[in-house]
Amino acid sequence: MRRMYLAAVALLAGCPSEPPPACTTEIIDTSCAPGYVPTFDNVYENTLKIDCGSGRGSCHSDSGDGEMSLADPATAYASLLAGHVTPGDPTCSELIVRTHDLGTDYQMPPGNPLSAVERCALVKWVAAGAPGPGEPLPMTGTAR
Repeated sequence: MRRMYLAAVALLAGCPSEPPPACTTEIIDTSCAPGYVPTFDNVYENTLKIDCGSGRGSCHSDSGDGEMSLADPATAYASLLAGHVTPGDPTCSELIVRTHDLGTDYQMPPGNPLSAVERCALVKWVAAGAPGPGEPLPMTGTAR
């Protein structure tokens, strides 16, 4: 009974309750075109803060129900690297699995997925090794 109550509360709150698989089976396109340069600072300001933290979604704000806080850049980065992002491996990073496996119970943000360019920026940031706040993307010899 308690389990059903907790599931109903999570569903009503809008935050996914089903845990995602460790890796996605979807093909992750790392040659996509992000809507902005995918540094952590840009990913945070243009996607995470707006869509997952204090903007349209509230699961990961200071007062949200999510397990991690995206309330500020330093807290967000620490939360992401504490098991939600595998630097260099977008396919097996929970952040990418949750934002790319659309239509699942664990999709984030719930109900209204990120745009393709936002998902691409997350993929590019993780694939680049998930550099932290204030850090540039590593040079790869290609134009950004």
